[in-house]
Amino acid sequence: QSRLVESGGGLVQPGGSLRLSCEVSGFTMNYYAIGWFRQAPGKEREGISCIDSSDGSTYYADSVKGRFTISRDNAKNTVYLQMNNLKPEDTAVYYCAANDLTVPTMPMSRLEYDYWGQGTQVTVSS
Repeated sequence: QSRLVESGGGLVQPGGSLRLSCEVSGFTMNYYAIGWFRQAPGKEREGISCIDSSDGSTYYADSVKGRFTISRDNAKNTVYLQMNNLKPEDTAVYYCAANDLTVPTMPMSRLEYDYWGQGTQVTVSS
């Protein structure tokens, strides 16, 4: 059974950092692009970052570029999202998802992703 489990969310002050983890089981992560999405209350789920499985190319939404870093450790079946300089507008439920294309055609589109985790809450507030 394919499964993705996010962890690492929590409450952090503006300017702080968090590292989210996405642990994959039930399929070989090596052949999948992995993306991070987030959904704030009353808003649509948006793609914020993706890492492909070909050469590790990374993609970022403009809203997080320069602050967030995605990485993957295939040996641990885990993808990470390092989030620095967090802002209140980053508050959302964060999801990871797997795309069976090694190089995604639309890395920020949720329509391309086949498997999803249950999400982890990130709250940025003073």
